[in-house]
Amino acid sequence: MASEETCANPLLLGWVKEWVDVARERNSKGITTYKHAYNALKACPITFNHPSQLQQLKGFGPKLCDRLTEQLQKHCQENGLPMPKRPRQWRIPGLNNENEDDDDLQPRPAKKPRKQKAYVPTLRSGAYALILGLTTIGEEAHVGMTKVQLVDAAQPHCDASFTAPSDPNRFYTAWNSMKTLLEKDLVYERGRPLRRYALSDEGWEVARRIQKTADLTPSELAAQQRRELQPEVPANPPPPLPLDRPPSVEMEGVEQLPQSTYADVVSNGDLTPDSLDLPTFRPIRLAPGTFTVHLVLDRREIRAKTDRDYMQEELTKKGVKPLMRALELGDALWVAKCDDPHFLSRTGSEGDEIVLDWIVERKRLDDLVSSIRDGRFHEQKFRLKRSGVKNVIYIVEEIAMDSMSFQKYEESVQSAIASTQVVNGYFLKKTQKMDDTIRYLTRMTMLLKKQYENKPLLVIPTEVLTARNYLPLIEHLREKEPTLGHYVSYPAFASMASKSDIMTLRDVYLKMLMCTKQVTGERAIEIQKRWKTPYEFVKQYEKCGVGEEGKRKRQDLVFAQMGNLVGRKRAARTLSHKIAEVWSDV
Repeated sequence: MASEETCANPLLLGWVKEWVDVARERNSKGITTYKHAYNALKACPITFNHPSQLQQLKGFGPKLCDRLTEQLQKHCQENGLPMPKRPRQWRIPGLNNENEDDDDLQPRPAKKPRKQKAYVPTLRSGAYALILGLTTIGEEAHVGMTKVQLVDAAQPHCDASFTAPSDPNRFYTAWNSMKTLLEKDLVYERGRPLRRYALSDEGWEVARRIQKTADLTPSELAAQQRRELQPEVPANPPPPLPLDRPPSVEMEGVEQLPQSTYADVVSNGDLTPDSLDLPTFRPIRLAPGTFTVHLVLDRREIRAKTDRDYMQEELTKKGVKPLMRALELGDALWVAKCDDPHFLSRTGSEGDEIVLDWIVERKRLDDLVSSIRDGRFHEQKFRLKRSGVKNVIYIVEEIAMDSMSFQKYEESVQSAIASTQVVNGYFLKKTQKMDDTIRYLTRMTMLLKKQYENKPLLVIPTEVLTARNYLPLIEHLREKEPTLGHYVSYPAFASMASKSDIMTLRDVYLKMLMCTKQVTGERAIEIQKRWKTPYEFVKQYEKCGVGEEGKRKRQDLVFAQMGNLVGRKRAARTLSHKIAEVWSDV
């Protein structure tokens, strides 16, 4: 196959390669088309005089050829070169012309492809407004817009609301048009826990058609949008804030908070990189009296299949009406719910709930035994550690069990309980039955209401959080300002705690390692520290060689690195042999 250097059309190939890279970076659906076009052009030995002739190759349609023609025109203008004329005939002698008789037949023009109708959203519809809203960040911007920012920018261009359904019997708002734009590959979304949106190349083409239809130049449109979004200026405006930080987010009448600057570099053994920069931000402040504390209970917490609502009903009888939902982590937690449901959305976050620093994992004794046997116990503790919640409570309900079954696992249970308290530092509460657990949750809710409702809460804006900086930032804040609590919104916490929302290669790698019995979260992390990726781990086994000597090295590979560690991080020789059986051809 021809290389890029020997390609017959290097200039055109270079532009197509740029589009492949951009599509890959944006995770665009069009990357497959671009790849087919790139490979076909790279392998073609024919030199083309005009991009329109490329339609004979796989992956090249009228749209892509027109785009290349625009690029070529721009290139010729910048370099003072004549623009090649578009040929009448697309067929090139020698290319897919086996049945052509040059003496008797004249080459016929290729059949004109059926042109699809270009997508233009309805005037002042949700899609129309979203596209115009996204143009405000500019075509060269590398960071997209959050949902809150986009709704603010799009609402002036839409007749329907982006937050409230037009029909009280329906749940759809103008924001549902975003699904259409994503499906048509006009918009791409990136980022967790806070999604950001930006226009794709196709989306910018639609935006330009809208602008042309509106008979406005891009600069005129941008100026109009700025005027629409600019708030009314008071007679004596306050001095502007520095441009390198977002505006303060505070309740009216509350003294202004100093900006929190966290630009130190923090190392964290649980992260793949050795260090990373922490963001600079100004926290959102919830004043006392503007929120109430509520218990959130996992709706899957049931007494029996025939008595699913027992726990909820008993808590309500005791004056604690829990919020019921499927929790991403834990069986119960507490949130501060804003009296104004739109306050957080106006101030750089989302939802109307803030997750407090308390979470409960409830285990019946039989469930505890089962989770120890199948490895869920260690996996749950690992996820609780990564959640960033400071106070973890383990409730163990010591229900009656068959004495023979319990004696078999009694030592494992006692070891697990001791490890939870000593190694993990979690608070362990033993109860005799569910009614005792309900009374305990009631007392905890009353206590936390007194503790939190009479003091302000500081909230980290979701837009500064990423999957990588979340834990180091939380730990750094607790170390630098131990008397202040910093919290995140419930949607951000749920995304961080999700098993799949922010699944990275490292997370998958750790889960793969923990599939081997006795490989706990601590041991998996120690393995990942030494061999960063699954590929690197397998390659290290291959370097051990063949024969009996190579087999012995593979079996002892993990033991040689982790046999001298202390506690749960240590890997014994027998465990090293088990891991070698899974990850090598021992």
